[in-house]
Amino acid sequence: MGRRSNGESSIYEGKDGYWHGRVTVGTKDDGSPDRRHVQAKTRTEVARKVARLEQERDAGKVRKTGKAWTVEQWLNHWLENIVAPPAITENAYSAYEVAVRVHLVPGIGKHRIDKLEPEHLEKLYRKMARDGAKSGRVHQVHRTIRAALNIAVRRRHITENPALLARAPKIEEIEVEPYSVDEVKRLLEAAQERRNSARWAVALALGLRQGEALGLRWTDVDLEVGTLSVRRSRLRPRWKHGCADPCGRKFGGHCPQRVPLRRETAGTKSKAGTRGIGLPDELVTLLRQHKGAQERERERAGQLWTDSGYVFTTPTGGPLNPRTDYTEWKRLLDVAKVPDGRLHDARHTAATVLLLLGVPDRTVMGIMGWSNTAMAARYQHITAAIRRDVAQRVGGLLWRPTDAADEPDDDAGTTSAPIPA
Repeated sequence: MGRRSNGESSIYEGKDGYWHGRVTVGTKDDGSPDRRHVQAKTRTEVARKVARLEQERDAGKVRKTGKAWTVEQWLNHWLENIVAPPAITENAYSAYEVAVRVHLVPGIGKHRIDKLEPEHLEKLYRKMARDGAKSGRVHQVHRTIRAALNIAVRRRHITENPALLARAPKIEEIEVEPYSVDEVKRLLEAAQERRNSARWAVALALGLRQGEALGLRWTDVDLEVGTLSVRRSRLRPRWKHGCADPCGRKFGGHCPQRVPLRRETAGTKSKAGTRGIGLPDELVTLLRQHKGAQERERERAGQLWTDSGYVFTTPTGGPLNPRTDYTEWKRLLDVAKVPDGRLHDARHTAATVLLLLGVPDRTVMGIMGWSNTAMAARYQHITAAIRRDVAQRVGGLLWRPTDAADEPDDDAGTTSAPIPA
């Protein structure tokens, strides 16, 4: 066999009894040819491997040289250097970090990313489900590994993303039954006897997300005109130890010298989330009363008062912790004697009220801060009241007065009879 030209693939039988193939796939960082080697027991098998390498080269899918990353190494690099804020929001990063630390690294972290198979991921998903993880959590883990490996493909650390081939877990749609008008009234009445009562009126009447409500400042509220502006979202605080000598506390949040790991607030969930909303007169009255109560708390706190400017605060003026807010919501449900539900169900309730009032979808989008009208299908629920209204209309159509349809006369009979099939 004659000598092949530079850059041309070659196949030959070695002295070791194996067939070998070499394919030039590009150029290394130092400028020298990146020539890959494959081997097999037969010439046919080596030729097949050489052809595959040539196809990957021509498609720009050849993996970079060097030691392959493990899943754990790549995910940690991805979190720390690629998607860390401000590349994405704090909340999105937090969801990724939990999926990596709690599920992906313990489950598949030791695999090399170039050896990871769809079956490895599907096995992890099944194990999570058997251990009691909800379908939404499993799907969050799937989305996290898919996003991380998409970057690895684009940077040619792997040629294909196995998460795109893995069968993603099906998310179980849970029908949320929003609170009835009577239940909302009971919640608002019970809230009047507690601190920050207007907080729950804002949630149930306007549908603000928890972070949006806790991120409101008085500069965002115009009680004279009757409007408020949603500009930011309160983040759940995270802390680290700030003590020079170990304080003995397990968690950084319990350290006397704790240091915050994230900001108090961030931007809204999306561009559409930044919005202005008109206030019902009753809510304006409640906010005026709330402002007066807050001024009295300021006087009682004296030097302990923190002038944070938030609408809803602690008794000393500091921002409310979302966890504390959630606990208060659960207490309110118990006091009002209404069915247990998530805090986010208040948002579902507000959207349903807008549906009952017949508010146009575009207006609902603006009030709720949705990016598209498809969100209406998720938040606007067909309640019992609406179902009953539809039933009455169907009944009026099928069992309408017989004579009224045929003889529109004032003296026509009113005997009802079902329309024959």
